[in-house]
Amino acid sequence: MVQKIVTLFSDDLTGTESDEVSTHRFSLNGVNYEIDLTPENYDKLDDALRPFIESGRKVGRTKEASRARRGAVDGPSAEEVRAWARENGYEVNDRGRVPKEVRDAFEASH
Repeated sequence: MVQKIVTLFSDDLTGTESDEVSTHRFSLNGVNYEIDLTPENYDKLDDALRPFIESGRKVGRTKEASRARRGAVDGPSAEEVRAWARENGYEVNDRGRVPKEVRDAFEASH
């Protein structure tokens, strides 16, 4: 059996399907946006923003994959919850996130 996966790209503004659709990112008031556009609609976006870009000040580029580090989590560790879950008949993996229903049951019992 052969399986064929077809990816269709469509313009977010018009819904038009095209191989020329590309993703564009912009930011306004601290909110980042991403939109998929054909070249024609990208030109419209660029034309609309151009006067504001030319009059504005650059503040630098942002790092694409930057994420804030999460601090220590309050409450029991995942290992503590896993140990309790196994003792109480729940099936849990040795690694990864503990399912919410298991954490909720743990919390309810303590």
